[in-house]
Amino acid sequence: MTSTAQTTPPPTIHREDYRPPAFLIDRVALELDLHPTATRVAARLEIRRNPAAATPEAALELDGEALTLLSASLDGAALPEARLQRTAAGGLVIAGVPDAFVLETLVQIDPEANSELSGLYRSGGNFFTQCEAEGFRRITFFPDRPDVMARFTTTLRADRATCPVLLSNGNPAGSGELPDGRHWARWDDPHPKPSYLFAVVAGDLVALKDSFTTRSGRAVELAIYVRSGDETACGHAMDSLKASMRWDEEAYGLEYDLDVFNIAAVSDFNMGAMENKGLNVFNTKYILARPETATDVDYEGIETVVAHEYFHNWTGNRVTCRDWFQLSLKEGLTVFRDQHFSEDMGSAAVKRLANVRRLRAAQFPEDAGPMAHPVRPDSYVEINNFYTATVYQKGAEVVRMMRRLIGVENFRKGMDLYIARHDNQAVTIEDFVAAMQDASGVDLSRFSRWYAQAGTPELTVSEEFDPATRRYHLTLSQSTPPTPGQPEKLPVPIPVAFGLIAPNGEEIPGAGMMLLEESSQKFTFDGLDEKPVPSLLRGYSAPVRLKGLSLDQLGFLAAHDSDPFVRWDSAQQYLTAEMLRLVDELRSQRPLALPEGVAAIIASLLDRAEDDPAFAAEALPLPSEDFVADQMPVADPEAIHAVRRFLRQSLGQRFAARFAELHDRLADPGPYRIDGAAIGRRALRNAALAYLGAGSGAQDRAEAQFNTATNMTDQLAALRVLADAEGPARDAALAAFHARWQAEPLVLDKWFTIQAMADRPQALAEIRALAGHPDFDLRNPNRVRSLVGAFAAGNPAAFHDASGEGYRFLADMVIALDAVNTQVAARMVSPLGAWKRQDAQRGARMKEELQRIAARPGLSKGTYEKVSKALA
Repeated sequence: MTSTAQTTPPPTIHREDYRPPAFLIDRVALELDLHPTATRVAARLEIRRNPAAATPEAALELDGEALTLLSASLDGAALPEARLQRTAAGGLVIAGVPDAFVLETLVQIDPEANSELSGLYRSGGNFFTQCEAEGFRRITFFPDRPDVMARFTTTLRADRATCPVLLSNGNPAGSGELPDGRHWARWDDPHPKPSYLFAVVAGDLVALKDSFTTRSGRAVELAIYVRSGDETACGHAMDSLKASMRWDEEAYGLEYDLDVFNIAAVSDFNMGAMENKGLNVFNTKYILARPETATDVDYEGIETVVAHEYFHNWTGNRVTCRDWFQLSLKEGLTVFRDQHFSEDMGSAAVKRLANVRRLRAAQFPEDAGPMAHPVRPDSYVEINNFYTATVYQKGAEVVRMMRRLIGVENFRKGMDLYIARHDNQAVTIEDFVAAMQDASGVDLSRFSRWYAQAGTPELTVSEEFDPATRRYHLTLSQSTPPTPGQPEKLPVPIPVAFGLIAPNGEEIPGAGMMLLEESSQKFTFDGLDEKPVPSLLRGYSAPVRLKGLSLDQLGFLAAHDSDPFVRWDSAQQYLTAEMLRLVDELRSQRPLALPEGVAAIIASLLDRAEDDPAFAAEALPLPSEDFVADQMPVADPEAIHAVRRFLRQSLGQRFAARFAELHDRLADPGPYRIDGAAIGRRALRNAALAYLGAGSGAQDRAEAQFNTATNMTDQLAALRVLADAEGPARDAALAAFHARWQAEPLVLDKWFTIQAMADRPQALAEIRALAGHPDFDLRNPNRVRSLVGAFAAGNPAAFHDASGEGYRFLADMVIALDAVNTQVAARMVSPLGAWKRQDAQRGARMKEELQRIAARPGLSKGTYEKVSKALA
């Protein structure tokens, strides 16, 4: 954009305005002569009018951005400049074209200058692409929309010395030598695909290679390409890939469909990974792992993301989106599939808890904020702003609910029908729901409201028990708060998995599922001698907020429920309620005391900690400050921080002996393992260390663990404790960590993050200083997220400092980033959008910073959209 956001707002795209493309493209032949600053792209497009578009006189409109047009011809005849109309956005319009023709264009682009990391760009001397959502238009002129699907043949030419590896989509179709030390390679993709799935990787890379034999007996060559020296850190990613391929065959009958499957990893990447057909491009964060450089969380993240991108081969690639409003059709469904895979690979209960915690941390606030939108949005200004927790995580929850409603067997039948009906098509969410409905015979018309309405429903419970009739009545009510553009909400179908617990802690037979479809419904249970305690939303059967249970009931469920989710959630709700009460105590200037109910919950968890260490590690930490703030009509970050710090300190001191004993007993002198049992033991041990650090400092214990740790999980846990402290041990540990790992970018990201999230009075000054550190790079999204993102999302005390300096720092970073990488800049705006939920002073300062960003000339449309919606 060259105009200011204030004088020329960018256009809004509306779902209701969708029209089929005027032209279809059957085949694409691309030739890329790769050069760092002057890459030439020759495109040959076989084009025909779309009979479904009903636009017989329409001109050909092609998207383009940052392209220098060198020549164009139609059916072999050069097109004069007078017939080539350039649009304001950089596209190309050609009027008077026939019904079927061949268009050839030659353009030049500058990959080295492409700091947006969208389209074709250079990183570390190598070439990479990122075309989702609208990056292909930065490579050549094309109708850059997902419902135009074509078969691609791609020829790459480059200097052999600097680019010995030449990769693209599909299967290899030839290679050879060229004069002057250059060479070429051709790739042919037999499957039609939209342009957003196009990919090129070229450079000086090495590969870890393997193979996989499909269930039909076909051999598939596998390779993960990385910079030299990193190939030894790819083993876990390769194992995860093969496990994903095997699981998709067993769980869904879906077999891989090409001769090769390649992955390339790059440090400069806007996303986690990209599912380009046959050539996935990954952020190195989700490929590289060695015990000494990667944490358990990193290992688990690699398994999940590798699976996610592989599963896209069918749910996203072979069946893709008609338009970007249908994004959750591929992302929500594929997140559900990768969650299901991860649950099968480890502890299903613990994986479910982790996913619910992430949903509540990211998606619930999004649903309650200025950018709230349905799982299928109705409009957008910049589509990259809608790669959100709502589309991904809530979209996955909607699929999970659908599976629960129609049953596992019917869901599999629905998936089979969906793929069979729509293979090699670009479709809608209605097509997916219709396949599930037709396969199951279950009417899902009202269920589709989950896709159409924003906001998190609130499920409220009330009860009655009549001892005379031995009858128990459970009334469930639902309401969804207003969200921008949707003041009124219809009731949605909410599957409520439940059980009833007798006063002696035993489960009453008859657990099952209630379906709440109206605003309020009463469910009656007969033949009960005593009033039970209801256990609701087992397995987190719906993404809602549960209200109405008393503290006594929550404490009882936390101690007795057989369902891991309800046990965990009841404890979290109890702890949250007590933290809110203590916030009121603090505001009233009354002295704080450790509530005995809180101590009892922690004691109960410790009593059974080693029965399931992974569960205990998930349950022991207190609710986050942001989660507690999310329960308040007006947040009080200062009081919340003080209360949480007080409780952690009090619990650390009350149970110091037990935490120390646990920390000692769970020490593992053996070799590092990444199985569920080993990960759970480390997680529990480090949860104990965190409480010890909060309670008494435990610097000697943390320092000893830091110096003797044989894996990154334990070393980083110790450094986290030391980073919150004062004194020479902290400084020495941070300096030693930097000295050892400064050549490892992913590990150095952790060094920045630890300090960005440190609970220290001087945190803001230290974070500003880190932004000027020689190792901080504004052009690298990982480094930006490790410092700026970690600070804004993970250090509420510093971010919400009463001075407003935390808000100013974030705004400074957004403004600087918007000139470098607009996608990353826009994603950093969100924390400022919560200004209406802060007290008057903080809210005013947050709003001032949003206005300062909005006033910047030339603001990108993505950042403009986020800021303008936050200010509305």
